Amino acid sequence: MKPFTYTRAKTPAEAAAAVASTPNAKFLAGGTNLLDLMKLEIETPAHLVDVQDLKLDRIEPTDDGGIRIGALVSNTALASDPRVRRDYGVLTRAIVAGASGQLRNKATTAGNLLQRTRCPYFYDTNQACNKRRPGSGCAAIGGYSRQLAVIGTSDACIATYPGDMAVAMRVLDATVETIDPAGQTRRIAFGEFHRLPGDSPHIDTNLKPGELITAVTLPKPLGGTHIYRKVRDRASYAFALVSVAAVIQRDGSGRAAIGGIAPRPWRDEAAEAAMPQGAKAVTDRLLAGARPTRDNAFKVPLVERTLAAAIHDAKTMTQTPGTQERGA
Repeated sequence: MKPFTYTRAKTPAEAAAAVASTPNAKFLAGGTNLLDLMKLEIETPAHLVDVQDLKLDRIEPTDDGGIRIGALVSNTALASDPRVRRDYGVLTRAIVAGASGQLRNKATTAGNLLQRTRCPYFYDTNQACNKRRPGSGCAAIGGYSRQLAVIGTSDACIATYPGDMAVAMRVLDATVETIDPAGQTRRIAFGEFHRLPGDSPHIDTNLKPGELITAVTLPKPLGGTHIYRKVRDRASYAFALVSVAAVIQRDGSGRAAIGGIAPRPWRDEAAEAAMPQGAKAVTDRLLAGARPTRDNAFKVPLVERTLAAAIHDAKTMTQTPGTQERGA
């Protein structure tokens, strides 16, 4: 690990200003991803601004019937919150599927959204990676790509976004709240938060330099049956080959976001209109334009099968007496 300096911020605006004014500075919260990357010298910040004292760790109701989740709410606290379990069950299920209890105790809501890809070529500093070193090339293209993206890619990068929580946030139409170094706040629709790689895959989000996430808000509950299905190589603590976050209504309509297949949680609201027609109709539209490799072409039919299983689960839960539609 390379040497760095360290400060603890007292207010969100102070934290944002400190990162913006210091070259090569980064925010530090739970550190469950950043510190690992620093040990491998993939991330080499010269200065860390610790935000753990900012009191952004509350889950509160909003005026429109939703909830506001502070940026520093731990994954454990979020997944176990009674309101989240009752009204946003897909979020609880996604978080629990994502990591061990020890990691969930430390990982934060904002940090989870900002985690970097787990592409093996990103982690191997001997390999070319435009996400790690812009302009160096992408060794994954033409390399072993079984776990990597099939859609939303570019000629510069085929890495996937690795998280589970963000897939559920996408299906729930979350909004990200931020503050910039000048103290100005803004709200970013979740579908616009993570970037596709294009020619600049090293830029993962649409945050501006020094902009700090302060909260994530969820609109009023959707109702329906909440499902999170994750297909992975081993039963626990593995990143998704394909995951599906779905909210299905009694009439067969619904919405779905897919993880493990793209550089960001993948959702196409227009494709969801076909939900009553079944998984194939949705998937045909959802994955239009997919560019799988020989290694990961299996993900295309796997999305359809996983979505079909989620729809079946939702119907079964709805028809079972005593099943709570929204619960986790």
